[in-house]
Amino acid sequence: MLAYLIRRVIGAVVLLFIVTAVTFSIFFLVPKLGGATADDLASRYVGKSVGKEQIHETAVRLGFTDPLYVQYGRFVKGLVVGSDYNYGPATEHCPAPCFGYSFLTQTPVWPDLVARIPVTASLAGGAAFIWLITGVGTGIISALRRGSVLDRSLMTVALAGVSLPIFFTGLLSLSIFSYGLGWTVQGGTNPMDETNPLWWAYDLILPWVTLAFLYAAAYARLTRAGMLETMNEDFVRTARAKGLTERDVVIKHGLRSALTPILTIFGLDLGLLLGGAILTETTFSLPGLGQYAVIALQANDLPKVLGVTLIAAFFIVVANLVVDLLYAVVDPRVRIS
Repeated sequence: MLAYLIRRVIGAVVLLFIVTAVTFSIFFLVPKLGGATADDLASRYVGKSVGKEQIHETAVRLGFTDPLYVQYGRFVKGLVVGSDYNYGPATEHCPAPCFGYSFLTQTPVWPDLVARIPVTASLAGGAAFIWLITGVGTGIISALRRGSVLDRSLMTVALAGVSLPIFFTGLLSLSIFSYGLGWTVQGGTNPMDETNPLWWAYDLILPWVTLAFLYAAAYARLTRAGMLETMNEDFVRTARAKGLTERDVVIKHGLRSALTPILTIFGLDLGLLLGGAILTETTFSLPGLGQYAVIALQANDLPKVLGVTLIAAFFIVVANLVVDLLYAVVDPRVRIS
């Protein structure tokens, strides 16, 4: 088990290194291949009335004229130990992890990301709990009642959940439950400002349910398919022959064997959402990483986009690492191999 853990951790570190290289290439190498010069990149750090000579001096100070491998080494160094930025009259130190300074506000990107991560984590965590419980539970019930009216009804609702986009269900739920009935807040609030857990949950209940409806539908269909397959296996019939209760047969044998693909997509889905639930946060005006990324893209603020990209990649890699470790808990065959 220890060797398995060490291999997965080393693989995650190598993957994160590759992600930084690819991300750096996308944001710094691709523009140069497209014809952008060092002065073009530096022009975003200065005002519109600045001359070409001053723009070139800024490019030299920021290191945009250095070879790409030197810039990449500086980029990795900033992530690990911080970096110094020379904007003119003074040199500013950007502490690690340094994602650079915003083109618009000239402030470090990392504190903005830290301030928005709790909102995104609250949204993703609450929605994940709801969709995992409801989706897996619905899939189990449908599999055990295969072909019944209940099974068809639940799968019809699941099909609707998979088919309807989040911006449609989000706006529809806002119009009904917020604007119409007034049961929930109308968006635009920061749930992390609430010190009372009940008010915090009240601010997020509609985004949680709306986001969970989309994912729970997919998990219900996947769980149903996995349960239908495993419940016909020989080891399930053997468990029944031994006299085990139906609850133990379903949970300990049938569901446990069907959890592997569910864990796989759960790690991917949760990792992606932790990097920013763009549509949900935009629909409900939540100040998370997703909304932050949309604003950065609209303003063409490269350091902010770069920061969100790396944070999202980090969460995805970590989520997959956790899933790999959970495989060994759920499936004994992984520990044996």
